[in-house]
Amino acid sequence: MGGEVDLIGIAEVRSALAWWLDAGVDVAVQDEPRNWLKPPAPRPQPNVPSESAPAPNIAQPTHETLTELQDWLASTTQLPLASTTARRIMPQGPENAAIMLLSDAPTLEDFAAGRPIGGDAWELAKRMLAAIRISADEAYSASLSCFHVPGSRMSLADREACAQIARQHIRLAKPKRLLLFGDGPAQALTGKPLPLARGHVFKIEGVRTVVTFHPRQLINQPSNKSLAWKDLLLLMEDES
Repeated sequence: MGGEVDLIGIAEVRSALAWWLDAGVDVAVQDEPRNWLKPPAPRPQPNVPSESAPAPNIAQPTHETLTELQDWLASTTQLPLASTTARRIMPQGPENAAIMLLSDAPTLEDFAAGRPIGGDAWELAKRMLAAIRISADEAYSASLSCFHVPGSRMSLADREACAQIARQHIRLAKPKRLLLFGDGPAQALTGKPLPLARGHVFKIEGVRTVVTFHPRQLINQPSNKSLAWKDLLLLMEDES
């Protein structure tokens, strides 16, 4: 009696209550006795599609113009990660652009900016473009997936579907060069993770392509900017 008392805050109280609810203590007093040692009833297992089964609710693009593809991306629900709560971010920029920037699925910052690359990452991307003498207006920006879904992760089937859509996107956008920002686009379109894909030139749908760090990664790890500069120089080398 009379010892020191440690006060806890509201967040700690909520955390403690949540733990008790998870443990099954959902009332202060219970009329009927409860067998605390009884094992829990088994939970029903979800139906898991086989690896060979096609991804559900995904259609393949069959459009012949960039405008048709953009209209489809803006309205269809037959896309990876599509849902009633997903936030859709559309590509931006001109057809036949000097460069196409393909980044990973957009984040909340991108959604707030209303573009595939937003906020400080876009400001850095513009400086990267200026360093190779391309203005932001000459760039076509798109995402591997046009949906922002907090906490979601792409399955292998989702990534393969996104890769096929991205290839059609590149064919119709007809950029002069293609820069893949980050690990997601690298794996989807080159089959290699970012560290292995960097430093190489790829031809994707006939377009000279290089992989580099997403500007967001460069903001978090500025020491990689010198490596990204080498990637940009490699992208802009003459093809003769």
